Amino acid sequence: MPTSRYGLGAATASNGKIYAMGGYNGAYVNAVEEYDPATNIWATKAPMPTGRHVLGVAAASNGKVYAIGGETGSSTAVNTVEEYDPATDTWATKASLLTPRRYLAAVGASNGRVYAFGGSDPSGNYLSSVEEYDPVSNTWTTKASLPAPRAAIGAAATSNGKIYAIGGRDDVSNFYSTVLEYDPGLNSWTTKASMPTAREYPAVAAATNGRLYAIGGDAPSPPLNTVEEYDAAANTSATRTSMPTARTNLAAAAANNGKVYAIGGSLGAGSTIVEEYTTP
Repeated sequence: MPTSRYGLGAATASNGKIYAMGGYNGAYVNAVEEYDPATNIWATKAPMPTGRHVLGVAAASNGKVYAIGGETGSSTAVNTVEEYDPATDTWATKASLLTPRRYLAAVGASNGRVYAFGGSDPSGNYLSSVEEYDPVSNTWTTKASLPAPRAAIGAAATSNGKIYAIGGRDDVSNFYSTVLEYDPGLNSWTTKASMPTAREYPAVAAATNGRLYAIGGDAPSPPLNTVEEYDAAANTSATRTSMPTARTNLAAAAANNGKVYAIGGSLGAGSTIVEEYTTP
């Protein structure tokens, strides 16, 4: 990746490209870089209007990518929401989050909506609140809360229409291996079988095989190279081949080629490393 950073977000848009946004490398990054898995080439795109890190990045079914919340140069949580259009390489400011938050997770679901989970507010309070964004009406709505407050949590949506929130930490530094399933249709949470490793900052991606992969993170230190697979259909987890480079506060995205990409992150400083995982 051209720009070294950690605390970035990444998502695969409907055009099959992966977009890495924001992060921190001694400054709050507004860089947006596009990765093409077919050619293994990065391209620099229009910068995000608001440089920030520990934000949520989610791709919606309308083809747009959303950069949500995070922390700015004022070192506080923000409610900023900005929409990126890959087709025109342009940005637009959208309706703000109801609750400013950083260290959150953001996911685009199959119902066309985008969800923001957990994180911490400007006062440092850990959040259980969940907000749903409707790109058509440009509005946010409060949904059923996480069972408990979490920050530095990972999340992804699978082909079964559900969203899974994995790991994270609470405000007294307990680290979690919990897998929580959210059903957007029922607006309800269910606790599922935990993954083997408790950690914060896992990068989570849902591959085309229908399974989720939790990659890296820390518990609390040093950075992990741990990779674990969650099978939502069987409600079981398995340890998979470790990531070559241990990292925390990285991003992950699953591409249409069946591969999963681990992008950037911290090894004590920001990284440009990209590693490709071939799923079983």
